[in-house]
Amino acid sequence: MKSDQQQNPVPGREIGNHGLIGNLYTAALVALDGTIDFLCWPNLDSPTVFAGLLDPEKGGAFEIEPQIDAVRAVQLYLPGTNVLMTRWLGEAGSIECVDLMPHPDADGALQRCLIRRLRATRGDVEVIVRVNPRFDYARETPKAKPCAGGVTFEGKSLSLRLSTPIELRVGKGAATGRFTLKQGEETWFVLADAAQEAIKAEDIGLSLDRTVTAWRQWSAHCDYEGRWREQVIRSALALKLLTSHEHGSIAAAATFGLPEATGAGRNWDYRATWIRDGSFTIYAFMRLGQVGEAERFRHWVAEIIREKATADRLHIMYAIDGSEAADEISLDHLAGYGGSKPVRIGNAAHSQQQMDIFGELIDAFYLANKYGRGIHRAGWHALQKNIDYVMQNWRRPDCGIWEIRDAPREFLHSRLMCWVALDRAVRLALKRSLPAPIADWARERDLISEDIWENFRHPTKGHFVQSKGSEDVDASLLMMPLMRFVSATDPVWLATMDAIHEELSDDGMIFRYKNSDGLKGGEGAFLPCSFWYVECLARANRVVEAELCMEKALRYANHVGLYSEELDRRGFQLGNFPQALTHLSFISAAYFLNRSLSRSGPGTWQP
Repeated sequence: MKSDQQQNPVPGREIGNHGLIGNLYTAALVALDGTIDFLCWPNLDSPTVFAGLLDPEKGGAFEIEPQIDAVRAVQLYLPGTNVLMTRWLGEAGSIECVDLMPHPDADGALQRCLIRRLRATRGDVEVIVRVNPRFDYARETPKAKPCAGGVTFEGKSLSLRLSTPIELRVGKGAATGRFTLKQGEETWFVLADAAQEAIKAEDIGLSLDRTVTAWRQWSAHCDYEGRWREQVIRSALALKLLTSHEHGSIAAAATFGLPEATGAGRNWDYRATWIRDGSFTIYAFMRLGQVGEAERFRHWVAEIIREKATADRLHIMYAIDGSEAADEISLDHLAGYGGSKPVRIGNAAHSQQQMDIFGELIDAFYLANKYGRGIHRAGWHALQKNIDYVMQNWRRPDCGIWEIRDAPREFLHSRLMCWVALDRAVRLALKRSLPAPIADWARERDLISEDIWENFRHPTKGHFVQSKGSEDVDASLLMMPLMRFVSATDPVWLATMDAIHEELSDDGMIFRYKNSDGLKGGEGAFLPCSFWYVECLARANRVVEAELCMEKALRYANHVGLYSEELDRRGFQLGNFPQALTHLSFISAAYFLNRSLSRSGPGTWQP
């Protein structure tokens, strides 16, 4: 059977062969060959205008194709920014394209648009450009019409304008052009809503300069100064791109429908805010000194808790604007990445019971209060309702962190995070002198602890297991010492960590679990688990082993430092991209391992 990467019908446009640009409202994927083959407009969770990554024939794309023999393409970010540069290098001619969306703080004539600036850097270069947007998830072909200074694409509920000094030919739902740039010459393309006013060349340079400045000012406030600073800053910038400027929420990823294993049917929509992932991201931003992002997310969640949470429980995810997450439907007209169908939008998991989210949420509030502003009275009262729910329901089976589509189980990770919810609630009440039934909460917290120790152990080997009555291990158990439930050097925990390595690790890549989850087909190795494992090793004082595992995991990043969700067995990226949970897990591991290495000094490597 061919590998996942070989099955992609467009060689060179694999999942990992992309950079990401964005404006904190939406984001676009730019392939290594310069093609924009994924873009939702005007927001991250809006329908696509380009979805060639999911269907090269029907999805639509914005292609730039320099006519250079034996060309080599490279990509890089301008340092400290989310401005991407693609370079095509040849013997006789070379050209580069700078791609960006203006930062919201970049005051100027251009806002909420996509800018592509081309410049010939060696010789004369002929270029072919093709722009064929397909609106509404490629269900609508817009009417392409010439206009002054470009082309308009008109649909039923969306109209876009492509502005450029280049003369374009108009066809059915598409615009094409062929031109030559002499060395040192440049040109540009701007895609925006049809209402965008006429664009001048100086507008392009001004937007670029101010966007670069805005991103560099933001990244300069990241106070991590450890061994992996460049990689940490890139991860922070990726997380920032997934953060809503308007709402403060944080999307799990920029994409939908990208498969966790080609042909397996595990193709989900991640353009929503998971309470779990967003709460973990607060921790990452706090670690980096970006308190503002943490505060805005906490405010977004607090509004949901006060106004939108149902009377009986909090949902696991919400739309980016805080409304209910969309129901799951299949886009059967799309072929899918590498033929992986169905392509889904919305997510049926939004209605699942997942008890662990209360622990992540309350831990995030605890950390935000510890390092930021204190919680106000109304927010505390709203949070108490969720604590009461945990008190009454922590024994309930659920679908767990991995969102199984099988019969609910009593998962250890869910039980662990219920313990975290009560533990952090007690700590927060004591730290801020908040009114609360602290003794009752502490008593129930200790009952959960005893339940875990007594009922979630392997009957003969003694290590922790995935669920009550199971003998399987699960990579989510790696959160146990990270949440400070168990000492990282406790013999039972060390046996658990070694069991995870033995049963779930394959040549250094860690899978979430190996037992049934109610879905057909397999999946790739789960990248966040690699970084959880690194941090667990560091906390267990196995820092030399942790450092080697870290260096291996770092090599799974793509050419511009971005991570997806999963990996195939050759280490190629799978799943939605870029994945917030992977980047924030790396930040946490880099923070703790750097501190451990600085404290312990060099060690002796052992195989």
